[in-house]
Amino acid sequence: MKVECGDACLSLQQVYEWTGKFMNGISSVTDSPRPGQAHRVVTPEGIAAGEAIVKENRRVTVNEMAAHLDMSHGSAQHIVHDKKKYLRVSFDSPCTYRP
Repeated sequence: MKVECGDACLSLQQVYEWTGKFMNGISSVTDSPRPGQAHRVVTPEGIAAGEAIVKENRRVTVNEMAAHLDMSHGSAQHIVHDKKKYLRVSFDSPCTYRP
């Protein structure tokens, strides 16, 4: 097989591993999800909670929002600027909406 396909073919060990997986009922060669921390903490519930915080206090900072929602500064900023389209949320100026 290596003579016909060259370096593009699978090793014999990999063929045995995949054959065993397919015989045990695995039907996909893509990676399955692994346990661990999610890549994003931004959920619809978090977005709604962040919007409620901003509506309650328009002078809230991103750091205060992050501390209140127990998430990172980056996740809170993602909610404020990317999801809700607020131009700024800071101590100095009230947040404004960007259509």
